Amino acid sequence: MSAPGDGATTVSAAALMALGRRAPRPAGALAERPGIAPTRKRGQGHEIREIRPFTEGDDPRHIDAAATARSGTLQVRSFHEDRERTVLLVADFRRPMLWGTRTRLRSVAAAEALALAGWQAVLGSGAAGVVALTDAGLLAERPRPRDAGMARVAGLLARAHALALETRAPVRPLAPDLVRAARFAPRGAGIVLATGLDHPGPGLEAALAGLARRGPLRLILTEDAFETRPPAAALPYLTEDGRVARGRFGALRLPGLSAERLATA
Repeated sequence: MSAPGDGATTVSAAALMALGRRAPRPAGALAERPGIAPTRKRGQGHEIREIRPFTEGDDPRHIDAAATARSGTLQVRSFHEDRERTVLLVADFRRPMLWGTRTRLRSVAAAEALALAGWQAVLGSGAAGVVALTDAGLLAERPRPRDAGMARVAGLLARAHALALETRAPVRPLAPDLVRAARFAPRGAGIVLATGLDHPGPGLEAALAGLARRGPLRLILTEDAFETRPPAAALPYLTEDGRVARGRFGALRLPGLSAERLATA
């Protein structure tokens, strides 16, 4: 593991903002009319695309009264497709996430993955918000657009992670905090949850279903190489009473735990 303070064990707001340069840019939509020039798709957004004569099947609510009066025939407004995407990022920073054996803590990897998802949203003219779950409680920022929105997301992730590292409170079960996090998601917003699904507590399936009812749910299962490929040799570890013991972790069959967690979810 790298030394503390170099990005292996800490979440830096500046580093998360810099990820905006690496986030994939949304592809432009192809024109629905003949030609090769990319255009914005016609849809039911808020920006007027054109005013044209009314045809059968048009929504009467979109009739333009002024244009109709000027022309003497029914005229309707058509709109650009509303491409705004709002996402709520949910970061699991509880104690089970605060470890790692290779390049960084699982919690740091989760923060980076969520930041990339947030950048994808705001670069596509959307908005990003965040909820961080820590053993000291929840921290949240409502979704906001553009770089200013991502600055709030990055700042909260950095503060929440620092708080998580300092907290010595008992580990909170995941499911109840997911229920609380759902309250910050606007209806229809995409939700991206980064977690290891550790210490879920009762009601995890219902909590995930509640998130999915708010909007499309994407789960980023954050794992360490130690979980997927545990070493065969006996290694020292601390027991609950603080003693040093040795054990072979390969016997735990940790790869199976991920499948069980996902099946439960």
